[in-house]
Amino acid sequence: MTARSRFAIVRRMTTIVLDLTGLKCPMPVLKARKALTTLRVGDRLEVHCTDPMSLIDIPVMIQETGDRLESTARPEGTIVFVIEKASAADRGDA
Repeated sequence: MTARSRFAIVRRMTTIVLDLTGLKCPMPVLKARKALTTLRVGDRLEVHCTDPMSLIDIPVMIQETGDRLESTARPEGTIVFVIEKASAADRGDA
């Protein structure tokens, strides 16, 4: 090895689970948007909702923020969104 060895910094991506069950519009989308601002690029936000309006509101919010909707599921009366935080370049901010 040389004196100038290369090192790689590996950061694990984080998944934050946000339980918004029982909240009504507009609270799920507002809380999800706020939580997204705390994430780093590549982190995931898993949002659990029961409000049917979130099926419209959260995908629209993701279009506005430029983040990525990885999946939407509807297990046992809930709605679960998995959102990945995009980079500024991916969002068009760069």
